Amino acid sequence: MIKHRVDGNILADWEKFHDFFAKTFDFPHYYGRNMDAWNDCMSDYCYSDGMVSLHIDNARDLKERNPEAFDALIECSAFINWRSTDKGGDPLIVLSFYV
Repeated sequence: MIKHRVDGNILADWEKFHDFFAKTFDFPHYYGRNMDAWNDCMSDYCYSDGMVSLHIDNARDLKERNPEAFDALIECSAFINWRSTDKGGDPLIVLSFYV
């Protein structure tokens, strides 16, 4: 399992949210910087490199400052996991946070 830790304050701004994931997970240069593209790139990353554990410090700050990003991260991670487990695979993303 690949473990990452991020300050939720960084993710509270959409530009920095996409910057963090693009850099940390080495998304391709053509990454579309939206949640559909995020789903595709995170799925590709997990299928090639393995399960990802993402621990979010200051998740409450993220939820308060950008609830849309907070919800999108949870929903998109759940979708990626559902898509994998629906086909008999294992979950691909583990989120850890406290709000």
